[in-house]
Amino acid sequence: MSAPLGLVTIGQAPRTDLHADAAPLLAGTPFTEHGALDEDRFEGPGEATARAAVAPAPGEAPLVSRLRDGRSVTLGHHALLPRMERAVARAEADGAAATLVLCTGNFPQLAATRPLLFAEPLVQRAVAAITGDRPVGLLCPHPDQERDVARRWSALLDGPVRVTGADPYAPGDAPLDQVARAAAGLARQGSAWIVLDCIGYTERMRRAAAEASGRPVLLARSLAIRLAAEAVAASA
Repeated sequence: MSAPLGLVTIGQAPRTDLHADAAPLLAGTPFTEHGALDEDRFEGPGEATARAAVAPAPGEAPLVSRLRDGRSVTLGHHALLPRMERAVARAEADGAAATLVLCTGNFPQLAATRPLLFAEPLVQRAVAAITGDRPVGLLCPHPDQERDVARRWSALLDGPVRVTGADPYAPGDAPLDQVARAAAGLARQGSAWIVLDCIGYTERMRRAAAEASGRPVLLARSLAIRLAAEAVAASA
């Protein structure tokens, strides 16, 4: 059997919401999953303390991820970094040929002994190559992320950038409705392409966005996983 791809989420593993979309993209490449928050407890009387321990510091742009039970958690970069390094080490201990950090937020380099890939640059550079100078509309999970997302993408893309929020971790079918409304609004404002800029957005959400907006929709999880699988194949 070939060496696995390590998948490191900033929340908790396993990311069961990811499996159905990832399997065809990996084309048989095995994977091992670890979460930055796997060692934290988010149930019972200690939940408030656990959430406070990983929350964004004042002035820090928030990150949003998924807990093992499907609930979401809001995170800060500073609290995450040592937890992420431990998760990468666990993936490598499982034999990962390369590890993909499953978050489109911006992170510094982490300690690793094998290729370590970050979803953000993989997704951003692929989107830039695809969209050229056309206007791009982006969806992110949390309204407080919009300014930071717009700043980072505007520095990279040649065309106009617009950003709006839609929560992929809301309960039930609410994410489909939020994504559809947000994508339609971006299309009305002139976006020629839509990008679902969070690993939490699913293939179903991509289809909802495309139907509502009438625009081509790029999905961050698909772009990142396809490229990471190529890195593992190259290492075989």
